[in-house]
Amino acid sequence: MAEKNKGKKKQQFRLEELIPDERKRKEVLSRLYKGDPILGDGGIFTDMLQSMVNAALEGELDEKLNQKSFGDTNRRNGHTSKTVRSPAGPLSIHTPRDRSGTHDPILVKKWERELGTGIDEIILSLYARGHSVEDVRHQLQHLYGLEVSAGVISAVTERVWTEIIEWQQRPLYSCYPIVYLDAIHYKVREAGHVISKAIYTCYGVNAEGQRDILGLYLNESEGSRQWGLILEDLKKRGVEDVFFFCIDGLTGFLDVIEQVYPKAIVQRCVVHMVRSSTRFVSDKERKKLCSDLRKIYTAANRQQAEVALEAFGQIWDKKYKEIRPKWEKDWNDLMAFMDYGEHIRRMIYTTNPVESLHRILRKITKSKGAWSNDKGLIKQLYLALKYNEKSWKRKTFNWTAIQRELLDKFGERYEKYL
Repeated sequence: MAEKNKGKKKQQFRLEELIPDERKRKEVLSRLYKGDPILGDGGIFTDMLQSMVNAALEGELDEKLNQKSFGDTNRRNGHTSKTVRSPAGPLSIHTPRDRSGTHDPILVKKWERELGTGIDEIILSLYARGHSVEDVRHQLQHLYGLEVSAGVISAVTERVWTEIIEWQQRPLYSCYPIVYLDAIHYKVREAGHVISKAIYTCYGVNAEGQRDILGLYLNESEGSRQWGLILEDLKKRGVEDVFFFCIDGLTGFLDVIEQVYPKAIVQRCVVHMVRSSTRFVSDKERKKLCSDLRKIYTAANRQQAEVALEAFGQIWDKKYKEIRPKWEKDWNDLMAFMDYGEHIRRMIYTTNPVESLHRILRKITKSKGAWSNDKGLIKQLYLALKYNEKSWKRKTFNWTAIQRELLDKFGERYEKYL
């Protein structure tokens, strides 16, 4: 078979077959021999592509009018002209109109300014990876040889804003058994100054075990009052019940949760507490101290955890007297997970899931000093999450086992949402 194919010559096309129009063929040959540019504004192939696109658009309307039913008086009604971007350079196209206004062109749609190059998608992808508008412009020029202005790039990213608003206001599921709440901070320029602003993140697990971001909210600083407004927004968007809120140690957090979701159990992040407890511990002693703290939160039940805390105090109170009182002060919130089975415990004892989400954002935005405005920050974070959905939007591992424990503990309260 290989020998047969080897003997076959590749079919060669004559210029008359490629360009049947004699006048156009002579023009192309003349320009080629003159050394005119092939691509770019006024290039030989650019003009050919422009003619092909306009001919195809005319053919689309012809096809539509040929298929009209008996008695239909619809007919041509002039043209609409516009310039679109293409890899070959700008094209001046003239889209034919019909009298009834029902014709919707396929090749270049009514509001499109690009000929199926995928450049818009490339711009959004680069922007989602933390590049500034200028960075994107230079990347397009370097990688694809495309000169795209900063204004065009901004216009492309601006189209995402409507999608963001819809996403922020979308209806949510009635029940999220577990919701993680945390904030991440960014620098934003405002009135000639650079200030720190908080992005509030709500990351939930629905009744079927599917993880999702319920919302991103921007404010000047993290506070319990703002968290209360965010929880009210979740309620307005349809969240009737939450079994567990996993939080850090922000003052007043517990009170605002109780006001909006009084039946919810609040679990203070144990990992945050361990970090806070070891902040001023010497490197030499940290490993041993962490090992003794671990005995507290890995105990079989609350009673054994209290015994482990007492034992910890006997060893470390003299040198680090501030650690044990910190645990005793927030004991109930820290040990809430002890009342549940091992699978639920693993899910709620830490806010690590939402911190992992924040690590994705930090990785993408780490080279950015400050954003020019709030809108630019929100757009970049939204696109970063959208292009990294596989990392966070997935089914919870071992959900069937967790589900059994939820049914055992919450019964009808959980079952009605399945």
